[in-house]
Amino acid sequence: MGAHTPIANGAAVEVNNYAEEKPPAVSSQALSTTAKTASKKPRIDCIDGCRFALVFPIIVGHFVRFGTKSELLLKLLTQENVLVGGFFIISGYVSGYVATNMGERKADEKKLKDPELFFWQKVMSYYPLHFLISTSFAPLFIQVDRWVNLPWSTTRFHAFLNYTLMQAWFSSEAEIWNPPTWFLSALTFANALMPSVLTSVASLSKHGLRNLLRGLTVISMLQKLSYSQGKQYFSNVGISAKKTSNLWNLTRFHPIGALVEITMGIASVREVMLDDAVERSKPVMNPAWLFLASYGTLALRCTRLDLNDAIIRSALFVPLYSRFLTAMHRDCMTERPSAITRFFGSKTMVWLGSLAFPMFMIHGPLGQLFYKKAVAMRLWGKVMPQKFFPIYLLLVLLSGQVLNEGFVKNALVQRMSARAAQILAKHTRGMLQDIVVDEKLNGQDR
Repeated sequence: MGAHTPIANGAAVEVNNYAEEKPPAVSSQALSTTAKTASKKPRIDCIDGCRFALVFPIIVGHFVRFGTKSELLLKLLTQENVLVGGFFIISGYVSGYVATNMGERKADEKKLKDPELFFWQKVMSYYPLHFLISTSFAPLFIQVDRWVNLPWSTTRFHAFLNYTLMQAWFSSEAEIWNPPTWFLSALTFANALMPSVLTSVASLSKHGLRNLLRGLTVISMLQKLSYSQGKQYFSNVGISAKKTSNLWNLTRFHPIGALVEITMGIASVREVMLDDAVERSKPVMNPAWLFLASYGTLALRCTRLDLNDAIIRSALFVPLYSRFLTAMHRDCMTERPSAITRFFGSKTMVWLGSLAFPMFMIHGPLGQLFYKKAVAMRLWGKVMPQKFFPIYLLLVLLSGQVLNEGFVKNALVQRMSARAAQILAKHTRGMLQDIVVDEKLNGQDR
């Protein structure tokens, strides 16, 4: 289950170019046999392709208003706040798969024995690229603040929030500098709690996992319903209203909401990991129907049932997408996986999935260069026309490839990230667990 960063990050023995440890890749036939051994956790390639299927429409959605004037397409393609729920589900799904035991109601003690290191390894799987892009484009971000006459104190505050990944806690500042990085901010908070969450969820039976999923869905819905009062149940009212912008940011960006969805991902994968031989022998539902159903919820905006993104995300997309992942997980462990499972596990989709995080990180700054009026007018004399939009998407793809091959996979970056995680873990020892001090240390009684 190789992954990049936040979109699917889990524990690793040391920080590498992915956000989680990669179990060994095997064929589908061997995978079926391996699944019968509780201690074996084969790599699930099809998750990688799913990652790209989430990130690409989000990239399109952020700037598609500069690529088309079709009202129908704009309604359909600007639902990035729905799709981002899938990011959090996959992050939890991978973390649960990597850090808990197959066929046992317990977490992997080896991976969680040092929770501070576990946390910092997760952070260092995505922070280096965040730091690189933030620093590379900092002159642009700072200059934009100058052009809109923001005081230097505000610029310094924005820089502080950006580099400490705290912006998701401040609703009015959640989209500073590189707006999509609010996702990393929310994810970092959730990662700090993962050692405790993983241990607790891993101890649950299948019945307990199903109850947990129901309870978390209700909690998530309550948050969305508190926002969606009155006419704001519908997407054409409320979300774009300036008077509710902070409330909307709290609804879609809040780290606690992210923690809820990540925990749902953990509970989902645990249900598959606890399958016994009888359950594994049962026919598996074709995941294609659940994939179509989950993405089909986006079409509701084009109907009279024009629900806002928050309701669609929590009530429909996230539950259906979670079921899609579990169905595909079970399907890939059969001798003859379905077409959609083979498609998402193909070399092309796995490669595109490896570009998902770099593309996600770079598309915002590149979009500002071409489409942010204050910047584009000074650089090009105009905001780029509609016909440029496919070129922009191609530039994002190429930039993602360059960043992935030249930075994310760079051996020196990986070693430095691993070392940084160890140093940070050493200096935060006791932050996530009680420290037991030996009675004798260096020959001296304590």
